[in-house]
Amino acid sequence: MKLQTATQEIKVVTAYYTPEEYLELEEKADDKNEYRDGEIISMTGGTTNHNKLAGNFYICLNVALNDLDYDIYIGDVKLWIPRYREFTYPDVMVIEGQPVYYSANTTIVTNPVLIVEVLSKSTKDYDRGDKFLYYRSIPEFKEYILIDQTKYYVMQYVKTSENQWILTEYETEDAMINLSSINVELSLKQLYKKVNFSENLA
Repeated sequence: MKLQTATQEIKVVTAYYTPEEYLELEEKADDKNEYRDGEIISMTGGTTNHNKLAGNFYICLNVALNDLDYDIYIGDVKLWIPRYREFTYPDVMVIEGQPVYYSANTTIVTNPVLIVEVLSKSTKDYDRGDKFLYYRSIPEFKEYILIDQTKYYVMQYVKTSENQWILTEYETEDAMINLSSINVELSLKQLYKKVNFSENLA
């Protein structure tokens, strides 16, 4: 007796959207989604530590830059990266001078000088890899801060006049970060205020 095995090919169809279609859908969506060159990517919810770290960073900068010509945005403002056709939601952005908007849409900016991301298990590789590559295509972008929410640890990338990126790491509570793009100094003690490292993290 001869047995025959039939194999069935399963095709996975991925939907692709124009930027305009994404923006229309995003206006009606209950949750935030990123746009990556035609694909819409659902964003996972952040932890309480993630929220505290982004909020602490924003508060410190808001106080330090209050009377200076900078705008600070947190969470809900989208960033458009034209070279890579990407809409994303950085945790914190700082713009020097006036924001340059995408089209006539005042909820989407294009010209941050400083970007901050709080790392999570699900996004840390992307934030340190492809996402940083995409951010580097922005002409105004000069400084990238990556914050670990499981321990005292911050990675700081600063762009030099020769277009090289220099990494500095901070790993102690008493460390001070000199944000060179905006001339502000920030302590890890301030940044990690009320963060509970024993919490379960996503």
